[in-house]
Amino acid sequence: MAGITPSAGKLVSLDRLALELAARRRAGASVALCHGVFDLLHIGHVRHLQQARAMADFLAVTVTPDRYVNKGPGRPAFTETLRAEVLVALAAVDFVAINDWPTAVEAIGLLRPNFFVKGPDYRDPGRDATGGIVLEERAITAVGGRLVITEGLTSSSSRLLNRYFWPLV
Repeated sequence: MAGITPSAGKLVSLDRLALELAARRRAGASVALCHGVFDLLHIGHVRHLQQARAMADFLAVTVTPDRYVNKGPGRPAFTETLRAEVLVALAAVDFVAINDWPTAVEAIGLLRPNFFVKGPDYRDPGRDATGGIVLEERAITAVGGRLVITEGLTSSSSRLLNRYFWPLV
């Protein structure tokens, strides 16, 4: 993961993240997990991550790998490594891992967080075109955790990129 700065102790593999989080849970700490593309980090993301961090002792973030980003031509605009690097730089984030799968379902099963935290745009599961939020809620419930939806500003990396940076290719 070339190019990641020394704060990269926060950037770990999924297997390493599972070990780190298990150790923290054994010590009595709570863990929140956020997952997404995070292609163009914006204030909505920052507030979402801060709220997620406030509800647990540790915040882990998993990033959708480039090969599974399906948001249109030229996407993701930033590689998975660059997207992870931006997240690593945030004080609210304790750990970042690049996911191995297209959704967070498998990562939830592996990492077993207390909370799986999604943004306000997922409040209405019927508006999720992929249906992923329903599967992710089942996954977090299966490991004894719960889905939490944050409050606040909803913004869209896709809309911002399409409006200000189109075409990306």
